Amino acid sequence: MGRSGDLPKALRPSTNGPDGPPPDDTGCTILHVDMDAFYASVETRGRPELRGRPVVVGGLGPRGVVSSANYAARAFGVRSAMPTARARRLCPHAVYLPPDFRRYQEVSRGVMAIFGEVTPLVEPLSLDEAFLDVAGALRRTGSTPGGIAAGIRARVAAEHGITCSVGVAPTKFVAKLASGMAKPDGLLVVPADRVLDVLHPLPVSALWGVGARTAEQLRRVGLETVADIAHSPLPRLRRTIGAAAAEHLHALANGRDDRQVVPDAAEKSVGAEETFDTDLYDRVVLRRELLRLAERAAAALRARGLRGRTVSIKVRFADFTTITRSRTLPVATDVAREVYAVARDLFDNHVPDGAIRLVGVRMEQLVDAARAVEQLTFDGPERGWRDAEIAADVARTRFGSSAVRPASLLPREGGVGNSAKREGGTG
Repeated sequence: MGRSGDLPKALRPSTNGPDGPPPDDTGCTILHVDMDAFYASVETRGRPELRGRPVVVGGLGPRGVVSSANYAARAFGVRSAMPTARARRLCPHAVYLPPDFRRYQEVSRGVMAIFGEVTPLVEPLSLDEAFLDVAGALRRTGSTPGGIAAGIRARVAAEHGITCSVGVAPTKFVAKLASGMAKPDGLLVVPADRVLDVLHPLPVSALWGVGARTAEQLRRVGLETVADIAHSPLPRLRRTIGAAAAEHLHALANGRDDRQVVPDAAEKSVGAEETFDTDLYDRVVLRRELLRLAERAAAALRARGLRGRTVSIKVRFADFTTITRSRTLPVATDVAREVYAVARDLFDNHVPDGAIRLVGVRMEQLVDAARAVEQLTFDGPERGWRDAEIAADVARTRFGSSAVRPASLLPREGGVGNSAKREGGTG
C-alpha cells in the first residue's frame, strides 16, 4: 500500500470535519494505530531545542539509511529507507541522530500495554503500529469506537510524550488507510456506509499489495483509480496481474476484507544486522561484528521471553551478492555465547573470502522460553552463561547499552563504524 503522503490531499475524505455531528462509527470496530514519525518523535520528546526543526534518525555514515524523519524533514522530501547521503542533500540543515533501538523498544512496550488494557485483541505489525478489535471493549466500557480511539491517542501523548494517528473502520484495510490519511496526529473514522465513497477516488497505489510494478501494469490497461479496479471484470484483471492478485485487489476495491485481528501472532525470527561504512575484508574484525550481533539477537530473544533453535547468518558482498547459511541446534537457546559459536562456525566454513558490506545474525524456529527444554552438560555449570547474560541485561537497562559487554567488543582504535543497524527485528 502506498504511503499516506502519496495520497492526493484533494481525495482525502472529510468524514471528521470540525462542523456538524460526529461521523457514525457503528460497526467500525477495527482500529489501526500508527505512531507519528516514531523514532524521530522518541528522540525529540523533552528536547525543546529541536521543536520545529527537521530531525532525521538513521545511519550517519556514507552508507547510512534513514530510519525515521519528522514531518519538518519530510517537507523537504526526506523519507524512511532513503540513503542518508541523499537526505543530507535534500535537507542539509536538519539534525541527524543515530538510532537508539533499546529506547524505541521500551516506548513500544509501553504503548502496546495501553492497547492491551483496551482489548486483548491486539495485532502488532511493528514497534510503532498495531490493529485493535474493540468490539468487546464497546460492550464493556459503553463507549464508541471513535471514543476509544480518542482515549488511546490522549493516553499515548500523556504517558509517552509522542503522538499517534488512528483509523477507525469496519475492516483492517480501510482502518490502515484511514490512519495514513489522518497523519500526523489525527483521527479518522470511515463510516461503514461511506467506505466506497472513500475508496473509489483513490489511486490504485492505495490498495494493499500494489507496488510500483503492479501499479504500472494496471495503468497500462487504463486502470488508474480504485473505482476502475472495482468496476473491472475479473477476467480482465486476471489477464493483467494474475488470478490471485486480481481476486485480492477486486475484493479490496469493493470494500471486502474478511481478515480478523490476530492477537499475539507468533514471531518467526529475531535478529540484527549491520551495514558497514566501508567494505570489510578482515575476518578477525568480521568475527567481532558477528559477536556483537549475536549479543543483540540473544538479548532480543530474552526480552521477548523466547528462544531459538536455528541460527542463521546473512552476508552481503560488495557486489550486493547475498548469501545465508543456517544450522539447527538440538535444543533452543537464548544464550549469546552459544549463538555466536554457531554463527562463527558458519561464517568460517561457509563464507568465501571477499569484500563484505553487511553481516547479520538471526534466530529462527522460536519457542516460548518458559516451555523450552534445558540442555544439561557435563563440562560446565548448567545456567552459568545464561545467568551472566541476564545480569548484563539488567545492568544495561539501568546504566545504558554500553555498561556491560564482552572484552573483545570494547572500543578500540580503528573500530568498525556502523552506518545502519536493526536490533531485535522480526520477520
